[in-house]
Amino acid sequence: MTWHFEMARAIAREGFENISKGANPIEVRKGVMLSVDAIVASLKNMSKQVTTPEEIAQVATISANGDKEIGQLISEAMKKVGNKGVITVKDGKTLVDELELIEGMKFDRGYISPYFMNTPKGGKCVFEKCLLLLSEKKISQVQDIVPALELANKYRQPLLILAEDVDGEALTTLVLNRLKVGLQVCAVKAPGFGDNRKNTLKDIAIATGAKLFGDDSNLHKLEEVQAGDFGEVSEVTITKDDCLLLNGKGEQELVEARVKQIEFEIEQSTSEYEKEKLNERLAKLSRGVAVLKIGGASEVEVGEKRDRVTDALCATRAAVEEGIVPGGGVALLRAVRVLDTLKVGNPDQELGVKIIQKAVREPISTIIRNAGLEPSSIVEKIVSSEDVNFGYDALNNKYVNMIEAGIIDPTKVVRVALQDAAGVASLLATTECVVTELPKKDSGSPMGMPGGMGGMGGMGGGMF
Repeated sequence: MTWHFEMARAIAREGFENISKGANPIEVRKGVMLSVDAIVASLKNMSKQVTTPEEIAQVATISANGDKEIGQLISEAMKKVGNKGVITVKDGKTLVDELELIEGMKFDRGYISPYFMNTPKGGKCVFEKCLLLLSEKKISQVQDIVPALELANKYRQPLLILAEDVDGEALTTLVLNRLKVGLQVCAVKAPGFGDNRKNTLKDIAIATGAKLFGDDSNLHKLEEVQAGDFGEVSEVTITKDDCLLLNGKGEQELVEARVKQIEFEIEQSTSEYEKEKLNERLAKLSRGVAVLKIGGASEVEVGEKRDRVTDALCATRAAVEEGIVPGGGVALLRAVRVLDTLKVGNPDQELGVKIIQKAVREPISTIIRNAGLEPSSIVEKIVSSEDVNFGYDALNNKYVNMIEAGIIDPTKVVRVALQDAAGVASLLATTECVVTELPKKDSGSPMGMPGGMGGMGGMGGGMF
């Protein structure tokens, strides 16, 4: 969202101007952050919760530029795996969009080294029919992994190593085999900490049919690994941040027994934190992963639609999490009224409040200017209205009820945009200097262009 930049620029510009006239930058920043906190609280009060499948479909449709099929698909996916369940988007092989629910687990740990990437686009490591080696302990010695590598090479299958950590000679050997020999291998740190990590690894072992090395019940050493000790999954996708395992080959009876055990532990637990972690594990074992397969007649069409679905999914998740508010910058205009009664400690903090009052008008003003109109009169008409949903539809050049017209924003998106803009801009205002990189001169540019670019860079440096 360009709102971040519009508001950050406005806050920084006003901040620099006031500080250059003698205002205390620390106090101005305090005023800015107090104002942001007050507006965020007002946004939460204004927010309308999104709970039913119909409401989710409506939000997803709007976020997908009015595509009702995409909206319905996302709503159906969230219904199947839950609002916090795992939903992935991938290219389909037909002309139509499809929703598939498959068994799978996702956790927030990525590859240990970027050298494991095999798909530069998206910075991913993707394997099919992948073997899985699990270890509760750290792997550092080369002799611990050589037998596993030899078995993976023998069976011509990729190998994913999931352990407390992989470092030293072991990591070097894996990277060299990946780069020099072309062996399809990747190492990922196990998710969680302490007992939670141990239990999560046991969940993964049961779901994939693997043996967990380092566990008290398995006295075998890694260098004694056999083919039957590996787990197996039909597909693995690993990024720098997370790992997705699909269709584990574990026995269904064991998985169901594990699910019942976790459900029993949830009933017995008196700790809210422990219940939260148990519910996370339960969701990964029982609900599976929803895969949205995007269809189309060409690679370009599929790519464009996939991007829209991904954006719509992110926006819908945000809407479900914190609700929705009138879009197009209207929510900020309404929420900023709370600053009229905000009490601060000194005149410099009051300057911070005024900076935010002015900055929150930037998003809607930019939208109106982009429509070729003058913002001031339109903004004033919206501000003077008592209807909290009253706003301006720039596309159709008319005043509307923003919620009824489907012009909405996820509350979380608006909140984060304001907080990020204020945080970055006010930090700049309290900074003595900024080190920046000047644009490189292009020798092939027409006469005068390099000088112009250099001048722009100089102006940027001169601001600080």
